[in-house]
Amino acid sequence: MAFDGIVTANLVYELNRAILNARISKIAQPEKDELLLTLKSPNGQRRLAVSASASLPFLYLTNENKQSPMTAPNFCMLLRKHIANGRITKISQPSLERIIQFEIEHLDDLGDLCHKLFIVELMGKHSNIIFCKEDFTIIDSIKHISANVSSVREVLPGRTYFIPETTQKQNPKETSQETFYQAVYAKPESISKAIYSSYTGISPMMANEICCRAGIDGDFSTYSLSEEEKLHLFHHFQWLMADVKEANFHPNILYKEKEPIEFSPFHLTEFEDYREEPYESISEVLETYYASRNSYARIRQKSADLRRIVSTALERNRKKYALQLKQLKDTEKREKHRVYGELLNTYGYGLSEGAKQLEALNYYTNEMVTIPLDPKLSAAENAKKYFDKYGKLKRAFEALSKLIEETKGEIDHLESILASLDIAAEEEDLTQIREELMDFGFIRKKSGSKKAKIKSKPFHYISSDGFHMYVGKNNYQNDELTFKFATGNDWWFHAKGMPGSHVIVKTEGEELPDRTFEEAGKLAGYYSKGRENDKVEIDYLQKKNVKKPNKSAPGFVVYYTNYSLTIQPDISDIKQI
Repeated sequence: MAFDGIVTANLVYELNRAILNARISKIAQPEKDELLLTLKSPNGQRRLAVSASASLPFLYLTNENKQSPMTAPNFCMLLRKHIANGRITKISQPSLERIIQFEIEHLDDLGDLCHKLFIVELMGKHSNIIFCKEDFTIIDSIKHISANVSSVREVLPGRTYFIPETTQKQNPKETSQETFYQAVYAKPESISKAIYSSYTGISPMMANEICCRAGIDGDFSTYSLSEEEKLHLFHHFQWLMADVKEANFHPNILYKEKEPIEFSPFHLTEFEDYREEPYESISEVLETYYASRNSYARIRQKSADLRRIVSTALERNRKKYALQLKQLKDTEKREKHRVYGELLNTYGYGLSEGAKQLEALNYYTNEMVTIPLDPKLSAAENAKKYFDKYGKLKRAFEALSKLIEETKGEIDHLESILASLDIAAEEEDLTQIREELMDFGFIRKKSGSKKAKIKSKPFHYISSDGFHMYVGKNNYQNDELTFKFATGNDWWFHAKGMPGSHVIVKTEGEELPDRTFEEAGKLAGYYSKGRENDKVEIDYLQKKNVKKPNKSAPGFVVYYTNYSLTIQPDISDIKQI
């Protein structure tokens, strides 16, 4: 979800309860566009993290500290000079804008009481942190915006601060039925877009949520609504705004398995398929969400080069595989050439000179066949020609069959590496995948380079019945778990017919309960290519029945007797250690 005006309203409500009248004891600037204020109040010490990053602006309370540069930047030094030890006397949000204004009381150099404004604008690429006098004259800002950059508003020392009105949006907390009808239903566009383009602080997702609560498809045109539906939608809009005004917030994060998808100050009815996890505060939501998303984004970025290498090799091998299958299909005629040669040797003695074909009985099928002939050649020479074609196609068939098996093995291997990249959770997990790509020639090894120290370990879970379950993160870990870590009576699980992790359940000589079998199956399904499917079929058997073919790629096994179960790959209720 975007950091919209409703999230900001929840945050202002929380800040007023937590840090109003707190004193600013420390000011740090750990990043170019980020501040960290340490605040002391009767409720204890808290830190306020503020970022004006164009890609990820945020503001929330946290207990975490960040390392700052040895020499503080100019903006940080300015804030220290003016408001160090100042007291926050007011925290407000104009209209439902994505803006938070802090009024700070402090003593100047002469000991006189002064007031300053610390304004945080959380507006995507236009985000900024602006420091003003009491009369809104700008003292400085973390980003300077000149007339060359923006024709709407300059943000420079000495200029007057104001909120630009570029879209003529209305305050949703003060709307009436008449103004709602005029603002929304008069626009010839989708209902959702009409809402968020008419009112300040409402994101597209929240506009869709209002439509969803009213039982209306937000993608439909405003002109498609009946009078009853128009009134129903307006009432849901009003009820949501009433929750904002009364601070009836319920902060939560929506998860798709373990990945955070959205966050919101309210329960979102349009995302019923996702798991909702409630939190005590919106600050905790923002800190958790941004940390998780940063982690996913960082791993995606770090793995991009490996993913590109694997995808390129995979595409090349798939093209090669398709060509080899086509060539193999062309060799299906080989038996026909052999039969033609044999029939010519059998019936060719009565063939007239210059004949262009021979009608003969195929004694293999008891059917008459017509054999094309080269009129310049005798029957024996035509037979030899067919036998030569048969021999050539037979050799091609044998060679292609072997090549196709090798190419298919390489495709399976690359798909398993791609699956490993999908489940990599930390940078250390990528090291072992890189080693595998180098070992198999997909990445060139640098001369004299030492083998990287592997710190990555398999995932470790514990079942509801107390059994330890281990999941390999890549092919090398799969081999290690199955053939070195597991003992004969431990149970082995794997998604059927698709790339995925080996899952080992340590039995310690005990019988596994049905619930543990199901949970181990869920892990095998989740850590496989089928994790997005509603159902995944899982093969499971005791480890002693799993064999590794000679010269096979890491992670590849064979087995001939197994049990099967079908599960939903949801591991949200399984405890990870």
